[in-house]
Amino acid sequence: MKPLRICPFTVGLFVGTTVLIALLEKQESEARKSKKSKDQQGKDASAADQQTRSAPTSDASPLPNCDVVFILGGPGAGKGTQCQMLTERKTDWVHLSAGDLLRAERKTGSDIGELINSKIAAGELVPSSITVQLLRNAMVKATKTKFLIDGFPRSVENMTAWQDCFGSGNVRFVLHFECPEEVLVGRLLERGQTSGRNDDTIDVIRKRFRTFQKETLPVLEDLETKHKIQIHRIASDRPIEKVYETVSALF
Repeated sequence: MKPLRICPFTVGLFVGTTVLIALLEKQESEARKSKKSKDQQGKDASAADQQTRSAPTSDASPLPNCDVVFILGGPGAGKGTQCQMLTERKTDWVHLSAGDLLRAERKTGSDIGELINSKIAAGELVPSSITVQLLRNAMVKATKTKFLIDGFPRSVENMTAWQDCFGSGNVRFVLHFECPEEVLVGRLLERGQTSGRNDDTIDVIRKRFRTFQKETLPVLEDLETKHKIQIHRIASDRPIEKVYETVSALF
């Protein structure tokens, strides 16, 4: 049997072809990675630009030393009513409603306004950074330094964002209005007949109450244990004036 003879030219051609194919595959792979990286950079830049354009404008003025009382309670618990009475009878206090500020921003037609609109309509919480910035802007514009902040903080994340911006030393105490769910539902359905608010419907009311229980009740424990802020629990299923007597004695 004759020995197998291999042509050197054939071997060289085979090896050269193999190396060329490997080189081309490597170049194609690197080109795909480069294109993917550029596409991702473009998406990141677009997202950053969108966030910049849609964020609420920050007031650069310094915030003076101030006193703050947080006002918490389920939807319809009477927070707004009691805050209105306090500011009318104790005129050195300013009432700032987190919900009202968010609704006002929604009406601007901005992208962030549309986000706020969808969150409120679904009975969900708005991103904390947006709420805190809107509150800060309103506090800077006010001519007084004592604030009743109604409907905030509604989550531990809210309080973290607040502390990042203000610290917690300026919070005197928390008023938490407590009221049975069925009483709250009845109040909100009655309000919905004239308010025109799209979150005063039975389905959204139930969602808002569940969100309150899930997100806000844990923040009460956080405020009390971590931040050492006193919480005054107020039974608000009583006549308005009776509730006010209890509240006003704390100021």
